[in-house]
Amino acid sequence: MTAGERIITRARSWIGTPYVHQASCRGAGCDCLGLLRGIWRELYGCEPEPIPAYSMDWSEPQGDEALLRAGHRHFTPKPLAQAAEGDVLLFRMRDGSVAKHLGLQSRIGAQAAFIHAYSGHGVIESALSAPWQRRIVARFAFPQEV
Repeated sequence: MTAGERIITRARSWIGTPYVHQASCRGAGCDCLGLLRGIWRELYGCEPEPIPAYSMDWSEPQGDEALLRAGHRHFTPKPLAQAAEGDVLLFRMRDGSVAKHLGLQSRIGAQAAFIHAYSGHGVIESALSAPWQRRIVARFAFPQEV
């Protein structure tokens, strides 16, 4: 099994977890960052860094790209067109807003999909449709020790 397949197997085990802002507990609740934190803990045994409380707007009024900076601290940046299973995807939900949604690429090719925690839906696997693809601002790989 490849590293990407191991990551996606873990991510799929979170499907059905309810959406709970700031939570990261499989089966009990998580948000999009909590999903990534939970998978990181399962892979590496600890949090990537202390996570301060955060609002639903992700510092949007200040224009603070906190998730983008954290992605560069903990993951390996990749070209947007170089898709692989297990990649971390960072989305900008509106033009001009901060990047504040995360997911994991679960399938590539014509049936591309991603797993994410989405408000009102919980953890789901969604088609990586053209509207979602246009919102991707960064793609990262997990560290090689997976």
